[in-house]
Formats: sequence, C-alpha cells, structure tokens
Amino acid sequence: MRAALIALFVRDLRLARRRAGESLLVVAFFVLALTLFPLGVGTSPDILARIGTGVIWVLALLAVLLGLERLFQPDLEDGSLEQLLLSPAPLELLVAVRCLVHWLGTGLVLALASPLLAILTHLPNEALWALPLSLLIGTPSLTLIGAIGAALLAGSGKGSVLAALLVLPLEIPVLIFGLNAAEALIMGLDARAALLFLGAFFLGSLALAPFAVAAALRLALE
Repeated sequence: MRAALIALFVRDLRLARRRAGESLLVVAFFVLALTLFPLGVGTSPDILARIGTGVIWVLALLAVLLGLERLFQPDLEDGSLEQLLLSPAPLELLVAVRCLVHWLGTGLVLALASPLLAILTHLPNEALWALPLSLLIGTPSLTLIGAIGAALLAGSGKGSVLAALLVLPLEIPVLIFGLNAAEALIMGLDARAALLFLGAFFLGSLALAPFAVAAALRLALE
C-alpha cells in the first residue's frame, strides 16, 4: 500500500512539473488581479493597507478554486481513475495524496507569493510573515473542500466554475478565520483562537473530505 501511495505522489509531482506553467498562471492571476484594485479604490497607501489583507485572502480563495477542474477530470478522461480504483491502497488515501500535490502547486505557491502582494498593498512589515503563515494553515482546507466539488462534477463537463459555486459556501468560514488570523498577527493581537479554528478546519477537512471525494468518484465511474 505504501508503495502505491509513493508511486502516485511521484507520478503526480512529475506531471505537475511538466505543467509548471499552470502554477505560474495561478501566481500571475494572484498578482495581476491585485493590481486592478487600486484602479477602483484609489492608490492611497492607507486605503490599500486597510483592504490589502482581505483582498489577498479573497484572491487566494479564487486562485485555488480556479484550479479545481484539473484535479480529477484528466484522470477520468484518460482512464487513470479506473486504475486508481484497482490500486491496493484505499481510494481515500490516494485522494489525500492527490490533494497534497495539488496544494503544493497552488496553496504553497500562493503562500510564498503573498509577501510580494503585501508589499504592493503597503501592508506593515509584520504581514510579510503573518500572511504566509495564515495561508499555509488555511489553503489546505480550501483544497480539500474544493476537491469535493471537483469530484461531484467529474465527468459532467460543467467545469470548475460550477464546482467553485458548489463549494464556495463551505469555503467562507476558512476565509473568515484566515483573514482574522492574519489581521490579528499584523496588529500584534492574540491570534491563537483564529489559528486554532483554521487548524480545526484543516483537521476536519482532512478527516472527512477524502471519504466524500472517494464516494463521488466511485459514483462518477458507475
């Protein structure tokens, strides 16, 4: 079973490396979308600093949702999904590995790029570590919850837009606590409660999402 999980992880990493341009597109969307906000709200540093944390977290959420379609749809089209079902490893663990690789190419990249966006929005120096910390804890939950919507719509041809609409209400609590944690850390306040809630969402998503995704994928293959 361990060999099957490692093989899937290595295979998905190689595929992700070949599609490195998709991760760059996520970062490009992240940065370019942020540059549009000054056109609507003005270029005042005070205004940008006031809304910067919220804007960055919303853009991170949208960037994760945009990449949902490639989670399972390519495997369904080329027949790899049937091979995963025949693997000696439980499908739930294989789903968790797939979500991990997807997060490495989206959530981790967004967290690493967030200090640049903090500088562009004139956030305090504390944001250079507070934003990446909150994103590192919060974005895995966004990926796991988003995987449920991607699995439910696998094979339907509806695309990632409908998947995003399907899971967006479940993603909002992560957005709220992630934003609260980042702002509390930036202002020097106690952020333990928000960070604990983020951690709880991650653990809950990690415990439940793989089972929901596996059930949806089995249904898609019937």
